[in-house]
Amino acid sequence: MSDAVLSASSEPLVHVAGAREIARDVLVIPDRRVQLVPNIGLIGGEHSVLVVDTGLGPGNARRVLDFALDYAGGRELYLTTTHFHPEHAYGAQVFAGAATYLVNRAQAEDLTVKGAGYLEMFRGLGEPVARQLAGVELPRPDVVYGQAHRLDLGGRVVHLQATGRAHSRGDQVVTVPDAGVMFTGDLVEARQFAIFPWFPPHDIDVSGTRWLAVVRRLAAEAPRVVVPGHGEVGGPRLLADVRDYLQLLWDETWMRRAGAASEQTHVEEIEALMVQRHPDWSGREWIAKGVACLCAEHTG
Repeated sequence: MSDAVLSASSEPLVHVAGAREIARDVLVIPDRRVQLVPNIGLIGGEHSVLVVDTGLGPGNARRVLDFALDYAGGRELYLTTTHFHPEHAYGAQVFAGAATYLVNRAQAEDLTVKGAGYLEMFRGLGEPVARQLAGVELPRPDVVYGQAHRLDLGGRVVHLQATGRAHSRGDQVVTVPDAGVMFTGDLVEARQFAIFPWFPPHDIDVSGTRWLAVVRRLAAEAPRVVVPGHGEVGGPRLLADVRDYLQLLWDETWMRRAGAASEQTHVEEIEALMVQRHPDWSGREWIAKGVACLCAEHTG
């Protein structure tokens, strides 16, 4: 989910021509900072290639699949998605018959339980988004794993790890140990405030407290290269930035929890502080949702 979940007017198109290699046989098709376009990965081994995320809708996914087939050069294809949100997973139908689609159990449940609701919500974001979502069929994974899965691509084993509830219930991190590369999905964004899909009563599965714990663990792994859900590819500093932001958001919300001021006042104070700390970050609208989520967690 991008920083424009409440409105989107630009055409959310994946441009495969921008693909670049970030490690041996590991490519990223960058988002180019376009709203509702994710960073998409290709990870190759001797006999197989894994695609990470599809782009928004069948048209984008077709471009990704065609690119992946050409890049694979006859190698077997796999597909995984970092979480169930539409710009990451709602193109998986195009890969049916061409790739084996695998996700963790919580993400598969998210697709089943919340998939139709998110499809309807995203179609309401504007004509460019609705156009890309035309003809979407909610994907059905071929393989569903529990907490962890080791995928052998031939001479390279990729680790798929369910993180537990954080940005969503079914978040998944994909790591390439021999290359020191980690794909985080929307657990991490570059130069953007953390995306809190806090939409009560429809969706309240995001957890700021658990998210912070997850990012702490990921930061401790110190990957060489971090591919965020949106924004520029970077290093371990990206994980540290998200960890530090979530910690500060938690601290500031907790500090105010027993105060006499209203939640709106708390939000305004915290927003001002966060923007002062990170004036060049996008997605300021997500700060308030993060505060609301953490207030609910503190109360609960």
